[in-house]
Amino acid sequence: MTDVIVILGSKSDKDVAKKTIDIFDKFGIEYEITVASAHRTPGRVIEIIEEAHKKDVKVFIAVAGLAAHLPGVVAAHTTKPVIGVPVNAELDGNDSLLSIVQMPPGIPVACVGIGRGENAGILATQILSTYNKELEAKLADYRKELADKVENDALNLFA
Repeated sequence: MTDVIVILGSKSDKDVAKKTIDIFDKFGIEYEITVASAHRTPGRVIEIIEEAHKKDVKVFIAVAGLAAHLPGVVAAHTTKPVIGVPVNAELDGNDSLLSIVQMPPGIPVACVGIGRGENAGILATQILSTYNKELEAKLADYRKELADKVENDALNLFA
């Protein structure tokens, strides 16, 4: 069963998406990844969403740069959570960021930081963990690993 669909606005977004799928691989999340453009292949975007609904996908992640309308288009065609990942393609990624966070009332898109594919993966995992206690425990362990790393860095700052 596929839990998450990751849609890239273009192949050039693959480095950002790689961070997302690395998180999914770490946590054992089932995902599919593809490319579809909100502007150049809008019919394909809708087909992907319709197929995802048949597969009972729980979360969509849309990675996009420039005008970054992809997350909003996905959100317009589903009631499932949509996470937008802005890409630094131009204007330091601010154009993408603003395109994603400025959604109209009633059609929300969660947005992570510019280029933060790993945070999109973590957020999707957190959403999925709301009904999966094993996943919730893995997230708690992951957070402990992050904290332990900081503590270790503090102890070894000048070592």
